[in-house]
Amino acid sequence: MSPDHDDRPPFPRPPRVPRSGSAGERDAPRGASAVPPPSPALAPGASAKQPGAPLEGGKAPERPAQAPSYTRYRAGRLVGLRNGGLDGVREGAQSSPGSGWRGRLRPRRVLAALLALLLGWVALSVVLLLISAQFEQSRSPADVTSALDGSGYPLVSATNVLVLGSDQRTKRTHEPGASTSGPSRSDVIMLIRTGGGHAAKLSIPRDTVVDIPGHGRQKINAAYALGGPALAIQTVKGLLGVPINHLVEINFDNFPKLVDALGGVDYTGGCVLSQINGGTRNGGYTLHLAKGTHRLDGKQALALARTRHNLCNPRESDLTRIQHQQLLVQGMKGRLLSAAGLTRLPWVSWDAPQAIRSDMGGPTLLGLFGALAVGGTPATRYLHPSGPEQVPGGGGVGLQVSPGEVHAEVRRFLSG
Repeated sequence: MSPDHDDRPPFPRPPRVPRSGSAGERDAPRGASAVPPPSPALAPGASAKQPGAPLEGGKAPERPAQAPSYTRYRAGRLVGLRNGGLDGVREGAQSSPGSGWRGRLRPRRVLAALLALLLGWVALSVVLLLISAQFEQSRSPADVTSALDGSGYPLVSATNVLVLGSDQRTKRTHEPGASTSGPSRSDVIMLIRTGGGHAAKLSIPRDTVVDIPGHGRQKINAAYALGGPALAIQTVKGLLGVPINHLVEINFDNFPKLVDALGGVDYTGGCVLSQINGGTRNGGYTLHLAKGTHRLDGKQALALARTRHNLCNPRESDLTRIQHQQLLVQGMKGRLLSAAGLTRLPWVSWDAPQAIRSDMGGPTLLGLFGALAVGGTPATRYLHPSGPEQVPGGGGVGLQVSPGEVHAEVRRFLSG
């Protein structure tokens, strides 16, 4: 056999591939043929058609249906479902800058929380005041009610309140000749007008000579000793000619607790050196304040309110004490309305009714304190004496106040 002759059958020519074939087949040069890769051996009787090869008639084979795939998501991760469907879920599953607790602390929410806390704090204070007024407060004698004039609720109606404080000595005093029981004279005589948009204070010097019903001409502070708070109310009404709607008597034993509950009260003034109830050596209290501003505690505030003879300045008189008393009232109000006073409000509410004796119950006291809080800050006013006056029957020398002075101050008081 010649080496140039080959007895093997010629290799069959591959079938022509349609133009719709793969990109490689389309890109082949014209006239070239694409050789398919060898296929695995077929079982006897199996079809030689490859998957995806065109069927007879030029139709593409149908691909077998694939089973759908599912992805499970935990309920806690569906943070974007409402906004973006499943895409929002996938995005919400990843931590975003505003999705944590910092994103929830928005200014409106913080403000609402602070407001709710403030309202709850004030509500607690109101409840404590009502409870303390119901069970801890001392009530005025029965004859006081008949001496008072009726009025509306203090928060919305103009109300005149008479504030009294006695000069009774403490039981532990050793001051010679001091009385710790029985009738005492009024150390504080102040009329306050509040409610209905009014704010005014008017003090009466304790040595003012007036007509006391049933007792003739006496110093006005003697009315409290002669007939108690009821006679004091009648005497003040006779002098000023104004209605008195409520009475507040200061309890000097509990008053320091109220000032301490406020965290003290600020006072600015000159040097003060006084001995209350005989001073510390006699069981009383000695007050010594240098010139300037001081934060007074309860005992110091009470001593300043009762200081009549200032050893630092002997020229001071009872009129100076009136100014001290009104400054202390103004300072206590300012302290109550401050941020520090707000934090102490429940304690102040509990101690306030115990520091006074009054005809008013809890709800009326609440209205009075509310009216004083929202009212303005009136100027210090008092009756200016025109000169001395001899008290009949050897009662010493008092102060004379002219009718014109009384009329002018009452007009300012009612319009305040």
